[in-house]
Amino acid sequence: MAEKLRWGILATAAIARKFATGLQSTERGELVAIGSRSQEKADAFGEEFSIPRRHGSYQALADDPEVDAIYVATPHPMHKDATILCLRAGKAVLCEKPFAVNADQAAEAIAVARQEKLFCMEALWSRFLPSVVKARQLVADGAIGELRMILADFGFRAGWNPESRLLNPDLAGGGLLDVGIYPISLASLFFGEAREIASLAHLGETGVDEQAGMVVKYDGGRISVMATGVRTTTPMEVWLLGTEGKIHLHCPWWRGYPLTLLADGKDPETFEATKVGNGYNYEADEVARCIAAGKTESDVMPLGETLSLAKTMDAMRAQWGLKYPME
Repeated sequence: MAEKLRWGILATAAIARKFATGLQSTERGELVAIGSRSQEKADAFGEEFSIPRRHGSYQALADDPEVDAIYVATPHPMHKDATILCLRAGKAVLCEKPFAVNADQAAEAIAVARQEKLFCMEALWSRFLPSVVKARQLVADGAIGELRMILADFGFRAGWNPESRLLNPDLAGGGLLDVGIYPISLASLFFGEAREIASLAHLGETGVDEQAGMVVKYDGGRISVMATGVRTTTPMEVWLLGTEGKIHLHCPWWRGYPLTLLADGKDPETFEATKVGNGYNYEADEVARCIAAGKTESDVMPLGETLSLAKTMDAMRAQWGLKYPME
């Protein structure tokens, strides 16, 4: 690997632009290539971000010898195949969440990553934000005693477009895979694997989950209470509730805004946890650090947990009777 990790981006959707912008604030990464299903789109994206290498197919990007790692930015149903394509071509992969549509697909891609002995990670950028890192430190230091419950949500009201990726079942639309994964992942970060799940959702006109509420129980009787949606705006906050206090990650928590420690018997203490760049740079730097250290997985976002999250979301969808056409 070169001194800087040389990135390629697979697909040119809005999330690809966010990641490309984030790479401008990384410590160890540079964007050298873009791949699209059309040369015209690759050239336009390349011009926008001054990317020297522009490919009119995903395969050409995967085969580019000047690329070390590829960020997969396709719609949800294409994540698994794109990830495997890049891994088979010898590239490290950062795949946008959800890693796959379901646990079977996730397991297939993970098996390829381990077979090829290449780095692979699900792009849950919120885990690497300074505010979340600080919250983990406070919990680990016992600032609120034993953490017992998490209240977290992420929901917004999207405009009505049944063909959009948010509402189209053919694109695995709905709140769960798009934004519900954030509070579910946060709870998993603190509590581990789900043991019991109780959830309800409203399936709208297109058949996807427009809003949902989830309660999950973990080892030791710990509980998370979560909400999500793409047609309902939620508070977008996190409360970490302990035996000796609580931590509040302010709205919108996934942007890395300040957090407040409210320890029992003490004055509230607010930590700025200032974010650099747009936040996507932190996950990119994690990939670079891991690869430089010879790792094939991140300790913060390991593949085993990615599979566990997929199983949790599969279980929730089973309770709702939601199955995507491609399954």
